[in-house]
Amino acid sequence: MAEQQLWLKNYPEGVPHEVDIEGYTSLTEILGEQLAKYKNRPGYTCYIKKYQATLTFGEVDQQSKAFGAYLLSLGLKPGDKIALMMPNIVQYPVALFAAVRVGLVVVNTNPLYTAREMDHQFNDAGVKAVVIAENFAAELEKIIKKTPVEHVILTSIGGMFGGLRGWLINTMLRFKGMVKKFRLPNAVKFSDALKQGAKMQYKEHKWNVDDMLCVQYTGGTTGVAKGAMLTHRNLLYNMAQVRAWIGDAELEEGKEIMLTPLPMYHIFSFTVNCLCMSSFGALNVLVPNPRDIPGLTDVIAKSQPTLMTGVNTLFNALLNNQEFRNLDFSKFKMAIGGAMAIQKPVAEEWEKVTGVSLIEGYGMTEASPVVSMNPLQGARIGTIGVPAPSTSIRIVGDSDEVLDLGERGEIQVKGPQVMKGYYNRPDETAKTITKDGWLKTGDVGIMDEDGFIRIVDRIKDMILVSGFNVYPNEIEEVLAAHPKVLEVAAVGVPDAKSSEAVKVFIAKKDSSLTEEEVRTYCTQNFTGYKKPKHIEFRDELPKTNVGKILRRALRDEERKKSSL
Repeated sequence: MAEQQLWLKNYPEGVPHEVDIEGYTSLTEILGEQLAKYKNRPGYTCYIKKYQATLTFGEVDQQSKAFGAYLLSLGLKPGDKIALMMPNIVQYPVALFAAVRVGLVVVNTNPLYTAREMDHQFNDAGVKAVVIAENFAAELEKIIKKTPVEHVILTSIGGMFGGLRGWLINTMLRFKGMVKKFRLPNAVKFSDALKQGAKMQYKEHKWNVDDMLCVQYTGGTTGVAKGAMLTHRNLLYNMAQVRAWIGDAELEEGKEIMLTPLPMYHIFSFTVNCLCMSSFGALNVLVPNPRDIPGLTDVIAKSQPTLMTGVNTLFNALLNNQEFRNLDFSKFKMAIGGAMAIQKPVAEEWEKVTGVSLIEGYGMTEASPVVSMNPLQGARIGTIGVPAPSTSIRIVGDSDEVLDLGERGEIQVKGPQVMKGYYNRPDETAKTITKDGWLKTGDVGIMDEDGFIRIVDRIKDMILVSGFNVYPNEIEEVLAAHPKVLEVAAVGVPDAKSSEAVKVFIAKKDSSLTEEEVRTYCTQNFTGYKKPKHIEFRDELPKTNVGKILRRALRDEERKKSSL
């Protein structure tokens, strides 16, 4: 089936079936060109309350060279690992481009990690240097002596705002208790590193296209976090694939404004927003705290973005904010959803409110991440679209046999964006990538006769009720359409009679919602074995820092209860 590539007939006009990386051998080359080409255009901007900090592409170019020179002065060598631990602030692209330009391998790290999680990642990757926002330094202090970290560069949220504005922002954060006391006596301030580096010799590293660019850790929501080795080839191809696809939207190179609410340490935002949009000359509007919906709405009003990326929960939260619904969307061209399934009610309401489609794609950390995308015109709600250029997808059974169209099976992917493997884990790599190069996604899907794919669920999230498979996505999507439901998560819980039973956790949109109403609604919409046996209301559902609902956390809670 995969060899037929039946999806190609549904490619938008002008989108190539195959892409290439035009002779580039490293990310350094293409970014260097674009930073120079758009040197006078704003490249990154960040709003904190009423203040704004902006760097032009030219300033990013100069500062990344200075910071790169400083990193070399520390004795760091090509191939050494550097962790970046920052929210969406303008220091991030400076540190990222600096590291890549001088040959360091980037380890994007969630700044909200606990000391335990930090300890695991830094030791697993062999991190030698860390660039960290001071808000999170107290956790680093707890474990730094147990890691290979030799150098710490500290920055602050207000650091790039400068002068009185920066001081006021940092003072406000400390007053709110968002910066805990810490002691890292050998740490160097980011601003000092820039000043010192500007006086030093900058030497750009010559990469090979198959050299590792970053060790990107999986979210860990389905197991122990592992580091995906992504090469320059992987990222260059994925950037080319995304750019080829969105070119159909009649975007103007060097003129677009991309809202970036998802953290750039996350692979979705890292590739699509930070790398691809930078190569496109777009202004990235960085949002440090997307959970602050009123604040995010204010940023949207000020910056008037033409593009944005997000996850289902973020789009849903915006739609439930009246100030957002009142905004002027006349300049808005596109919204791209990923990282979790976009629910049909959310997609339909989004288009109704904003006038543009919410385009769902699909990807994995192990695939840099983009694997498939919906057409920008004529998107099929409820699907993840069709394979990206130069990408093949197949649906296989338990023995890796290719299934017929319409059959449920595991989604497997092959393309130039698929990772080199897991860092220092050849056994896990062998379990995930077949001998002939197919990436096992662990997701259950169905491909139709047009090549469009519908995700049924994660294999591990599937609920087995008396021998029948129940897929949480189906339960959640139907319940999300209830007018009184804000968010919902469905998990399997132990049950003496049926092996597992369905339990749903619901955050209310309308406080009057009752359990009886939910049960009546489920009876109207689900056959017997799919109906939730247990219903629990919560003020909010647990999520990752990018807003993805953590089913696993809820499932683990229930299994712990049953073992007591």
